[in-house]
Amino acid sequence: MLRYIRPSLAIGLIATATALFWTPASADTLSRAAPEPASVGVARAPVEADRQMVVAAHPLASLAGLRALRNGGSAADAAIAAMMVLGLVEPQSAGLGGGAFLLHWDEEARALTSWDGRETAPAAATPERFLNAEGKPDPWPQMVPGGLSVGVPGLVAMLHDVHAEHGKLPWARLFDDAIGLANGGFGVSPRLAMLVAGMGEDAFSPQAQDYFLDPDGAAPLLGQVIENQAYADTLQRIADGGPEAFYSGEIAEDIVGAVTNAWRNPGDMTTDDIGNYRAIERPAVCGDYRGYKICGMGPPSSGGLAVAMTLRMLERFDLGKTPTPEALHLIGEAGNLAFADRNRYVADPDFVTVPAGLMNPDYLAERSALIDPAKAGGVREPGNPPASAAPSPGRDGTKEAPGTTQVSVIDADGNAVSMTASIESAFGSRLFVRGFLLNNELTDFSFAPADAEGRPIANRVEAGKRPRSSMAPTMVFDENGKLAMILGSPGGSRIIGYVVKAIIAMVDWGYDPQAAAALFNFASRNGPFEVEDVTGADRWVAAMEAFGGPAKTADMTSGLNIIAVGGGKLAGASDPRREGAAMGD
Repeated sequence: MLRYIRPSLAIGLIATATALFWTPASADTLSRAAPEPASVGVARAPVEADRQMVVAAHPLASLAGLRALRNGGSAADAAIAAMMVLGLVEPQSAGLGGGAFLLHWDEEARALTSWDGRETAPAAATPERFLNAEGKPDPWPQMVPGGLSVGVPGLVAMLHDVHAEHGKLPWARLFDDAIGLANGGFGVSPRLAMLVAGMGEDAFSPQAQDYFLDPDGAAPLLGQVIENQAYADTLQRIADGGPEAFYSGEIAEDIVGAVTNAWRNPGDMTTDDIGNYRAIERPAVCGDYRGYKICGMGPPSSGGLAVAMTLRMLERFDLGKTPTPEALHLIGEAGNLAFADRNRYVADPDFVTVPAGLMNPDYLAERSALIDPAKAGGVREPGNPPASAAPSPGRDGTKEAPGTTQVSVIDADGNAVSMTASIESAFGSRLFVRGFLLNNELTDFSFAPADAEGRPIANRVEAGKRPRSSMAPTMVFDENGKLAMILGSPGGSRIIGYVVKAIIAMVDWGYDPQAAAALFNFASRNGPFEVEDVTGADRWVAAMEAFGGPAKTADMTSGLNIIAVGGGKLAGASDPRREGAAMGD
C-alpha cells in the first residue's frame, strides 16, 4: 500500500525536481523551416561533461549511475545501478519483471558486443495461445492484463552476464542506491502520478492496487513520498545471491504463483521455465550512413535492422540542412520499405531464418530505387532479400505498446552502454509481485499463427521463443571508428522512427543532441505518415498529404536519451517529453 511520509520534505524535493527537469516549454523553441519544425519542451542546451556521463529516464536513476562512475565503476556498473533505481521510480516502464537489450563498447579492445535479455515464452506456449474458441485472435487489449501475456523475465540474467564481462565494482554494491530509496521513500513524479490516475483502479491486479493506490482507490499525488520495502528485500536478495536468487527459490515461486493465479487470463509459467532462462550474446547489426557506422541490436529485435536499413536507403538523397516536407517524405518512404521487410522477416533467430540479405547493399539500393521523391508509394510489399534459405513467411500485424526506458552511459575510460529495457505496456501485465511489475511481452508475438494465405508467421508464438521487439539501443561511430553517439528511446514500434529522426537531425541537419531529442516526431510504419500532435502539426499533415498519401497526427511520446562524443567533450540530452536527466563530470 502507498505510504505517505514526510510530506513537507516531499513537497520541497518535488518542487526542486520540477524546476530543474519539468519546466514548461518556453516560447523560443527552434524555428528553422516552413512549416515550423516545432520542438517539444524546454529550449535548452545539452548538458556538457569532460569525462563521464549518464542519461536516464529519471533524475534519481541518472544520479545513481553517476555515483557508480564516481566510485570507480564502469559504464556497465552505472547502467545497472541506474536500472535498479528506474525499476523503483519508473515502475510502469521497466524493471526486474521485464527484459532488455544492451550494446556495450569496450574502448580498449575496440569491441562492440550486444546482449539479448528478451523474455521467453513458457514451455507450454503454443501458436494458438491468443486465439478464441472460434480460432480468431482475441482483442489485444483484453490479453495484456493477467498471466498469459507474461514472458520469463530476462533483465537480471542479462545484467549479471554483462557485469561479469565488464563490471568493476562489486555486484552487490550496485544495488545500494535503489535499496536505500526503496526503504527510505521517493517522491512520486509527475508522469507516474498521471499514468496511475489514467489507468483507473480496475486496470490493476489486487496486489498492484495495494501498492499504487490508497485505501480509497485514489492515485498518488505529485510529491507524495512512498516506500517499497518489498522491492528493497528483492534487491537485497539479488545483491547477495546473484541471479540464482531471482531465477530459483522463493522469488521464482512467487512469480509463478502470480502468473498462474492471476485475476485475469491465468497463465502457465513454471519454475522450470524461469530456472532455464539464459541471456544471449549476439552479433550487433551495423550499417553505413554518410561516413558513419550505425550499430544496433539484431534479432529478435527489429530495431537495429530497421534503423540501419532506413538510413542506408536514404543515403543517396540530399535531406537538406533542416526539416522540410520533401525530406520528411523521403524519410517516411524509406521507413515504409523497412517496415514491410521487418514485418515479414524479423523474429527470434533461434526459431526463424532471418535473411542475411536484408542488409545487402545491392538489395537496399534496389529498395531505395522504389522511392519517388515527388510521390507517396502507398503501403509497400516486402522485398525478396538474397541469402534467404527459408520459405517466405506470412504477413504480420503484430502490435507493440510503449512501456519502455532508455539508459545511455559513457565512463572515463571511453567504455559505453546503450540499454533499452521494457515491460512492454505501461504497467506491463498489471501483475505485481515482491515489489515489481511483471511484463506483458508475449503480446508482442503475432496473435495469428498464420496469415490469410495459410503461411506461418515468423513472429508467431512458440515455446521458449523470444517475441520480436522494436527496441533500438544504438551506437554511432565516425569515419575513424571513434564512438560518436550513444542513444535509444522507448516508444513501441515507433522507437525505430525516433532513433532515425535523432540521427538524421544530428548528422544531416546539424542539431545538437538536445535539439534533436526535442524536435517534433514524425515517421511512417508502412501506413499513414504520422506527425506528432504538437502546435503546427496540422500544417505538416497537409504538407505530407500533398505527396498523395495519407497523413495524420498522433501521440508520439518518445524518450530519447542521447550522448554525443566529440572534440574532447560529452554532450548529453534527455527527451523533454519525459522526466530524464543528463548528468556528468
